[in-house]
Amino acid sequence: MRLAERLRHIHSFRVMDIVDAAQRLEAEGHRVIHMEVGEPREPSDPFIRDAGAAALARGETAYTPALGLPALRRAIAAYYGTYHNVDLDPERVVVTAGATGALMLLSALLLDPEDEVLLGDPAYPCNRYFPLLFGAKASLMSLSAEAGFALTARDVAKAWGPRTRGVVLASPANPTGAVSSRAALQGLSDAAASRGGWALFDEIYQGLTYPSELDDQPALPAHGDLAPDRVGTILSLQGGADHEFLVNSFSKYFGMTGWRVGWLVAPRAAIPAIEKLAQNAYIAPSTVGQHGALAALAPEVMPRHEARRLAYFRARNRLVTGLRALGFSVPVVPGGAFYVYATLPPEQPDSESFCRALLERAAVAATPGTDFGVQGAARSVRFSYTAPLADLEEALARLEAFLAGRPVATRGA
Repeated sequence: MRLAERLRHIHSFRVMDIVDAAQRLEAEGHRVIHMEVGEPREPSDPFIRDAGAAALARGETAYTPALGLPALRRAIAAYYGTYHNVDLDPERVVVTAGATGALMLLSALLLDPEDEVLLGDPAYPCNRYFPLLFGAKASLMSLSAEAGFALTARDVAKAWGPRTRGVVLASPANPTGAVSSRAALQGLSDAAASRGGWALFDEIYQGLTYPSELDDQPALPAHGDLAPDRVGTILSLQGGADHEFLVNSFSKYFGMTGWRVGWLVAPRAAIPAIEKLAQNAYIAPSTVGQHGALAALAPEVMPRHEARRLAYFRARNRLVTGLRALGFSVPVVPGGAFYVYATLPPEQPDSESFCRALLERAAVAATPGTDFGVQGAARSVRFSYTAPLADLEEALARLEAFLAGRPVATRGA
């Protein structure tokens, strides 16, 4: 069988290889501490699960409109009004089959064969591959720790070429946790607009933002209440310009990874074309998932989302402090998401060898930087901190023993 040429340029997630190996260890009786996968470790909130079950009990199993349940589109728009003081027209909101579905729709909408899109490096790997599905390509711009892993208008201006059509920026970012400043977001948007291009803002970790202080007794600002130089969403700047697109998800802040519901916000003129693409790509998002998403936005559930964010904030502080004490370099304290992107101690091998050995000898699962690009990847490891704090303490203890060459007891631990 002849397979498409594009498959030669699309690689599987290295993190999934780690997951498979971890599951084999668990089957052998080892207790693996999971710091590899980018998702909350606890199930979705009971209120959300009950709403999904109730939708099934009512027989809500038919297709919804391709753009999503009207009630959910209105609820998403209202969320921006309540927490970000943004007056968003629900007609600009499109509910999608996860953020992945949104990224696929926008690639189909915005890219022709031979077009180019600009991305930072390191970045979420799938963002490199969606353009390939439509005959376009992604070009990477190196992001340095010294610059806070920030993508700037200067980077875009330098990399923009004759076939460049747009730029993608994630804030908060995976894997670095970097949060872009108000000025950086505006500058990047302006840089794309001045060249006749578009700007796509990946806000999948929106809501999961933290102060920069590593405080043992941290106080966490309210949801949407950020430092003066930051904004919670690009919509806060100008409500969304005609060349701007936004992608978000119920997976991370709302803890609904397996429900597969995301959304995008687009200029009004693009909505009919997006609807046509959605009809043909997946017909409609998950009906049950959308009813769960409606529940996730309910006022009575928001305090529980915020409690999880506070737990992540405390976990981030402990993990950054612990990794630094063990000889890792964490040059940038992550301001968002739920990852620490750390540079290995000098005496350690490349990141892929390190992660394999760490799993095999200490049953701690982490993701090599090579999943996320080229810049510094061979010396970087991403640690997710969504596990309970007790597990993170155990992981740090195992890391200490592993780095010292001592045996680590993991079977039945």
